[in-house]
Amino acid sequence: MAGRAPKLRRAAVRPASLRFAIVASRFNERITQRLVNGAREAFQSAGIGKDAVELHWVPGSFELPLAANHLARTGGFAGIVCVGVVIRGQTPHFEHVAREAASGIRQVALATGIPTTFGLEEQAWARAGGDVGNRGEEAAEAALHMADWIRSLRGKNGKNRNSRNGAERAGRRHAHPSQATRGSSRSAGAR
Repeated sequence: MAGRAPKLRRAAVRPASLRFAIVASRFNERITQRLVNGAREAFQSAGIGKDAVELHWVPGSFELPLAANHLARTGGFAGIVCVGVVIRGQTPHFEHVAREAASGIRQVALATGIPTTFGLEEQAWARAGGDVGNRGEEAAEAALHMADWIRSLRGKNGKNRNSRNGAERAGRRHAHPSQATRGSSRSAGAR
């Protein structure tokens, strides 16, 4: 994406009740630190205290999804921000790492339901607080927004208001992957 990401409306977060994690790649740590700082600033400006944001370092961007997955599965975070730097070189290594990191981060969010955002950067200095913004800050803003949106879907006891009925309705509209390959277990007239 060229230029700054569009500004999201500030999420109506209830700071005392939410915890977030930042997972950062040590590869090109000087640049990644600026992305981390941008994410921390976004959380702070949203009223999320320093104690409610954990920072976890991993060796490189390829390890971001695994760390995010473990953090998401603890159930202790409203959102996870992944930040890192991948440098385009003369081999296709950049494409492999960037593609797999992006795919893995997306999969964590889809599999766990925890907003897991992506602040992986190639044009690092310009997008780590330079003229085109800070991708770490933008990833944190997206995590805040999605955490608030998900909370708005849940009832007072923390469960999805329509989780059972919603799942049943979804099951009627979409074939489960195992049903798609071997056919439905119901007869055609059983609906």
